[in-house]
Amino acid sequence: MVETAKLAGFDKVIGFDMGGTSTDVAHYDGEYERAFDTEVAGVRVRAPMMRIHTVAAGGGSILHFEAGRFQVGPDSAGANPGPACYRRGGPLAVTDANVMLGKLVPDYFPAIFGPNQNERLDTDVVAGQFADLASKAGDSRTPEAVAEGFVTIAVENMANAIKKISVQRGYDVTEYLLNCFGGAGGQHACLVADALGMEAVLVHPFSGLLSAYGIGLSSVFASRQQALVKPLSDASRGEIDATIDDLRKAVFAELSEQGISEADLSWRPILQIRYDGTDTALPVPFDGSLDTARKDFEAAHKAQFGFVYDNKPMVVEAISVEGQDARPAGRDEADVGIEDANASTDERRRMFCEGAWHEAGVYRREGLAPGNRVAGPALIIESHQTIVVEPGWEAQITAKDHVLMRRVEKKRRQAALGTEADPVMLEVFNNLFMSIAEQMGVTLQNTAYSVNIKERLDFSCAVFDRTGALVANAPHMPVHLGSMDRSVETIIRLNEGDIHPGDVFALNAPYNGGTHLPDITVVTPVFEDAGKEILFYSASRGHHADVGGTAPGSMTPLATTVDEEGVLFDNFRIVERGRFRETELHDLLTDHPYPARNPHQNIADLKAQIAANEKGVAELRKMVTHFGLDVVEAYMGHVQDNAAESVARVLERLPDVSEYEYPTDTGQAIKVKITVDRDKREATVDFTGTSPVMKNNFNAPEPVARAAVLYAFRVMVENNIPMNAGCLRPINIIIPDGCMLRPSYPAAVVAGNVETSQHVTNAMFGAMGALANAQGTMNNLTFGNAQYQYYETICSGSPAGRMNDGRGFGGTSGVHTHMTNSRLTDPEVLELRFPVLLEDFHIRDGSGGTGKWNAGNGTRRTIRFLEQMECAILSSHRSHPPRGVAGGGDGKVGKTEVRRLSGEVETLKACDQTVLEAGEAVIVTTPTAGGFGR
Repeated sequence: MVETAKLAGFDKVIGFDMGGTSTDVAHYDGEYERAFDTEVAGVRVRAPMMRIHTVAAGGGSILHFEAGRFQVGPDSAGANPGPACYRRGGPLAVTDANVMLGKLVPDYFPAIFGPNQNERLDTDVVAGQFADLASKAGDSRTPEAVAEGFVTIAVENMANAIKKISVQRGYDVTEYLLNCFGGAGGQHACLVADALGMEAVLVHPFSGLLSAYGIGLSSVFASRQQALVKPLSDASRGEIDATIDDLRKAVFAELSEQGISEADLSWRPILQIRYDGTDTALPVPFDGSLDTARKDFEAAHKAQFGFVYDNKPMVVEAISVEGQDARPAGRDEADVGIEDANASTDERRRMFCEGAWHEAGVYRREGLAPGNRVAGPALIIESHQTIVVEPGWEAQITAKDHVLMRRVEKKRRQAALGTEADPVMLEVFNNLFMSIAEQMGVTLQNTAYSVNIKERLDFSCAVFDRTGALVANAPHMPVHLGSMDRSVETIIRLNEGDIHPGDVFALNAPYNGGTHLPDITVVTPVFEDAGKEILFYSASRGHHADVGGTAPGSMTPLATTVDEEGVLFDNFRIVERGRFRETELHDLLTDHPYPARNPHQNIADLKAQIAANEKGVAELRKMVTHFGLDVVEAYMGHVQDNAAESVARVLERLPDVSEYEYPTDTGQAIKVKITVDRDKREATVDFTGTSPVMKNNFNAPEPVARAAVLYAFRVMVENNIPMNAGCLRPINIIIPDGCMLRPSYPAAVVAGNVETSQHVTNAMFGAMGALANAQGTMNNLTFGNAQYQYYETICSGSPAGRMNDGRGFGGTSGVHTHMTNSRLTDPEVLELRFPVLLEDFHIRDGSGGTGKWNAGNGTRRTIRFLEQMECAILSSHRSHPPRGVAGGGDGKVGKTEVRRLSGEVETLKACDQTVLEAGEAVIVTTPTAGGFGR
């Protein structure tokens, strides 16, 4: 990718590799990017590797029409049976859409298909299946328009992938070359470039073999890295230089074994620098000047995160040294003489693009000479792929025999769309709204201060319409996302007529739109350009490591009033017309009977939430500029309508009446009755009979119970829809006043958000007969003192259950379920940031509930303290095991123990608080989920 772009004269390049099942994208701007924290197939890997992002969008991605939306993938037809046109009975795929559009022509494919492997691609079956899809869509759309719609969705998916490795990290992709390779890349490159505002695409003659060709072009390279964790200061200069020298010797030893002399090597020392107290290190080339390294780090931090800290110490987390053979390597692609002329052809084919059929010239690659130009619409047929030159684009054969495509007509950025729901644009807007929330989440994770948000990912980001209704969210914390709209609605209601451009609000009040005090929601209005009318809202909710209260971590198990749980934010204007009210915020956090223990950390995390919201504001503005306000607002409604219809369909599968009673360790019970009105396609979820508010902290504010109901019905849909306010439109929720699901001030609520939410979810799935009980707790463990505060939730196994079609399934071991999907802090980070040692964390084989389908197994976690700490556990199912469903066996109860210095092991209550001395340990054994079926 990089070397071929350099040969073509470009030094800023986005790699776009589209194959049969997936698309890989990468970014290059003068240096190779490496990731040190990567997720591969759901597994986090901490090791240096190239930063490449992959999405499930390829030529074999299967096309679906479900729930009123066209969807592409993520499942793939693979090579066998392959797309429908392969004559093996395969499903419609992206490749078939291009056949339907005339962008892939069977005459130019080898006759290797069919039972005797002697036939061309099957156009008849493709046309017939797209005609069937057009009929199902029912909006007089032609089969070719259906096919183009699917290609549009695939292109948007790939463009969003490129945004993740570029726009989200502060790079302007409009200045870049799109270097296209892979078997399917040439068919989509112009469209992907248009979706991103890029205006140059390169297709190398060996694009189908570019990975192998790149090995031949690359020079010999070696690198070594070593952790340092020292301040970026003159005091550390000796250690920095010594480490670089040691690493350089190690690199040279490796390269010298390959016959490379030191005189032929180029060297590149790199410092991994981060702000003290954060965990995001950025690579900075080091030329020997600490001042230059500091400035370069600030510039990189500003570009990626949008801000820099004033007077915040910097830390050199690690040092790497790269050595490279500086001698010319690889093939020399020499220039040849060019003949500047328009290419000519007698071959013509019909090609469908931009909503209409066009006559497209067909050009054989071997017949094009350097200097020849091909104007779109056109097809360039190579031996290994087809290159589609879209209207408004021109392809030129360069002096190095590359195909270089440039946009020669200005692309209309204002999309000509109506406001009626369209099944293609419905999917596009679903993905766009989701992408905005995901970009907000990346910003928040990268800029946050606390381990709680940065490492455990205990936060959520979402986009709301002008009324405060949830439009889309990233896949963050379910308990947050089903309740955040109540916070936004409260801000709108309490500040009507007094919200101005530059204002930002914060709220955590449990009786006024919040959930529990550690969850602080930050809400930012999105104004139109004149600054008079609010169009939308962006919001983020983060679980703060401590907001005061009687125990470090603000998750005290013993509280009976909300004041004992911490500081209340009730409609606090955190930014006023662009001015961050830091003094007032600090006063709010500290002027309390039980003040916040680390207000500096709270303020830093709140700034990160504000920055995340600003990312959402900027992206929503871009969307309005591109599509128009009327279209964006219309589709904000359409995605909610689509979600409502999806839930309404689920109700048809439920019995007329179903009930469930869920006992808890506190002696309280959750009662739920679900009644389906088939004529109205609505359901009533009635919690009448649920226990009243008690003098404990398991009381759950109404938004929490509502979030659990929303989550349960969203899960029952099974299809890939956004979780938004529309999901609850067909659901009527009845929660009696005075019950534990509708407390009033000053009732304590901290366990309501984390524990009772899980109880309500289990009760909902139990009533619907869909899932056995999950572990029914988050096993909330907090510890800390005046200097440190930490909070984590501990996973168990997931329950067994059945799909809507009756298929059963077993559970998974060691995963978070239902209302939390945070991750545990890496042991290295945990032990670096806190005086603790993680002795043990393992899955307990055979501990899950049994049945026809078994539940997943639970876990045991042992943390030893290296200095005195207060420790608290807030948990459930220490006396009642999670229950099986449909004859499945119950799970096992959990327990929390403390291993004292004397060797005695003390068992704590389900909700308990104690002090551990240095050398003592807490051991959490999680309860386990129930089985399903006999």
